[in-house]
Amino acid sequence: SVNGVLVGEDSIPITTERSFNAETISFEATYPLTVAIEAKDFKETDSGIEYIGAGNQQMGDGGIIVQITDSATGEVVAASDASWSALAVHRAPLNVECEKSADPDTECQFEIIEAPAGWTEAGYDASAWTTATEWSEADVSPKDGYDQITWDESAQLIWGTDLEVDNTVLLRTTVS
Repeated sequence: SVNGVLVGEDSIPITTERSFNAETISFEATYPLTVAIEAKDFKETDSGIEYIGAGNQQMGDGGIIVQITDSATGEVVAASDASWSALAVHRAPLNVECEKSADPDTECQFEIIEAPAGWTEAGYDASAWTTATEWSEADVSPKDGYDQITWDESAQLIWGTDLEVDNTVLLRTTVS
């Protein structure tokens, strides 16, 4: 959302196996822009495990990269980096040794917190949140749509502090 208004959602369902979803979202807003994103990594259940019961059962990894371009000027006015605020609201598994468990829904521990009320609004105080962690392309291994976009050098892949355990991360920034 931008300035508390939902401007778009990923058109690919979270249950779809893909390495990278690329979206272009157009919106109109006035400065300052408060950009708020709920970023989710695929997980089958609250265990945080993907492909339960299959040979490739594993913990997933997240990562998001964002650039906001003024369509009138072509100028990149904002890009994801470590200056963004981050709050992991779904973390799992907390006991990573359960990754290959035959029953991850019973054996894997997880933590889910409610998204704070008003977190997408301009006036919300996110000072208690951590800063986003920048992750390299080697860490995230994005493919598919990632390579089809010309990324501004200021745009970085970001996520919470743990690429695999943080499954849903709230991200915010303000653009003056």
